[in-house]
Amino acid sequence: MEFIDYYKVLEIPKTASKAEIKKAYRKLARKYHPDLNPNDRQAEKKFKEINEANEVLGNEENRKKYDTYGKNWKQAQEFEKSGYNPNDRQSSARQYQDGNSEENFSQFFQSMYGSGNSQRRSTSKFKGEDLNAQFQLTLKEAFSTHKQIITVNHKNIRITIPAGVENGQTIKIPGHGSSGINAGPNGDLFLTFSITDNADFKREGNNLYSNTELDVFTAVLGGEITINTFDTKVKLNVPAGTQTGTRVKLKGKGFPVYKNEDHFGDLYITYILKTPVNLTEKQKELFVELSELSTSE
Repeated sequence: MEFIDYYKVLEIPKTASKAEIKKAYRKLARKYHPDLNPNDRQAEKKFKEINEANEVLGNEENRKKYDTYGKNWKQAQEFEKSGYNPNDRQSSARQYQDGNSEENFSQFFQSMYGSGNSQRRSTSKFKGEDLNAQFQLTLKEAFSTHKQIITVNHKNIRITIPAGVENGQTIKIPGHGSSGINAGPNGDLFLTFSITDNADFKREGNNLYSNTELDVFTAVLGGEITINTFDTKVKLNVPAGTQTGTRVKLKGKGFPVYKNEDHFGDLYITYILKTPVNLTEKQKELFVELSELSTSE
């Protein structure tokens, strides 16, 4: 049988610490665990190899023996009795070249560390797989804290969505991923929000932007108008001579700050001058008169 490099099996360097060995083992054992790979012979074989490697390298005494004798593992006891120096390169210890089959792998383990251990199914606890899901909200829904029921893996989960959640933001819902293995903890659910656009308001962070039409008379003479904020109405004073494209800021009338609902962004209103249409003859005459007066000046 061929010498088995347990370090390669666990994908770690020979200088790996005990913690690094444990981390590598848990990662690979979870990946190839039979519960996550049903009816997969290759995964089952790999899982067995990973457990054997961990039982050797994860045990200080076994690892020392393995590191000391290397390919001469089979003659370990005899060498120890005779005072053999494992660093002696002239040693004529026998080496096998029969290939690294599944049978040879287990034979190597059993010959070096005794039978039975390699057949033991891992009882390590593994956290369940984390899940990712997308959830769509309207801008109105994202404006206030509320509860919703979402369905993930055929399970209904009631969640609280905080006001101010942003488009593309991901939140973690602990314990709502896949079930753990060997009584391990459940995985987590990572929920990413997709927030649809609003016809009247554009959101950038915690600020909102909106356009408001302004008739020519109010733009020229000034006056008071009523506009819609996101959740209410407010009155604004328009100065005389306001130009189209003028922007005004309404402090604290924007979107709520995530998990800080007492704080809000700002609302920016842009005035768009509305040109009158379908004028009566009298109105046209007055505009002509106004135009002539402006020209004469």
